Amino acid sequence: MSWTDDRVEMLKTMWGEGKSASQIAKELGGVTRNAVIGKVHRLGLSNRAAPAKTTKEKPAVKEAAKPKPAAKPATETAAEPAAEAAPAPKAAEKPVSLPARKPIITAGQPLPPQPSNSEISAEALATVAEVEKKAKKLVLMELTERTCKWPIGDPATEDFWFCGLSVQTGKPYCEAHNAVAFQPMSARRDRRAR
Repeated sequence: MSWTDDRVEMLKTMWGEGKSASQIAKELGGVTRNAVIGKVHRLGLSNRAAPAKTTKEKPAVKEAAKPKPAAKPATETAAEPAAEAAPAPKAAEKPVSLPARKPIITAGQPLPPQPSNSEISAEALATVAEVEKKAKKLVLMELTERTCKWPIGDPATEDFWFCGLSVQTGKPYCEAHNAVAFQPMSARRDRRAR
């Protein structure tokens, strides 16, 4: 198919009437929607009337909301379900504005993974055992930036808690748990080599 002068004139007329490229392609026959769009651009036919409406337009003014039927009395039988009473929507209701979200403040660096008992020195384990006897035994919601966050016990049981003693400045744990959590690299290497 080639674009003859007659077909180009038909294209210009239909384009000016606001017909879509698909409608024009269907009426011309032998061309695709994309071919019509390409020819329109090559001809420089950018200005056009509003596209033709194929469906009925909705009225610009909405009808007033019809009142819902009143709910049936409470003495209904099971075969007659009660009508749900919902408030009628207001025509000029403004959207509810939500309060601004508070920025998320990160607590610093993530907590380091806990070493296994085989990686901890015997002295440190003894110190931790003594400290845990004096621990405050806090639950998660009681922790603050000033309380030791060292978990003790199995999280799947009710006998799970956090140390809760005062933390060292800039650290997530108390002095005893920091000694266990933050060991020098050489001490860890020495224990692994044994």
